[in-house]
Amino acid sequence: MRLCDLKEKEVINSVSCRRLGFVTDVDFCMEKGKVLAIIVAGPGHLCFFLGRETEFIIPFCDILQVGEDIILVNIDEEECLQKCKY
Repeated sequence: MRLCDLKEKEVINSVSCRRLGFVTDVDFCMEKGKVLAIIVAGPGHLCFFLGRETEFIIPFCDILQVGEDIILVNIDEEECLQKCKY
């Protein structure tokens, strides 16, 4: 599976049954060749007009299933929500 294939999938949290958004990036270890986490843009401001300042960093171990259209995760949203560094 390629990164462009992941970006087309919507991420849904099985704990809260909320749509978190779409994959924007992937964090991986080049030495071991393993995916460490997927990154999903967090909630926006004023109906998404002013951009986003947070993102969900979801560890690979919290991904339950990758389907044709969605990625099902099991996370505590408060723990995975982080401030963007840019």
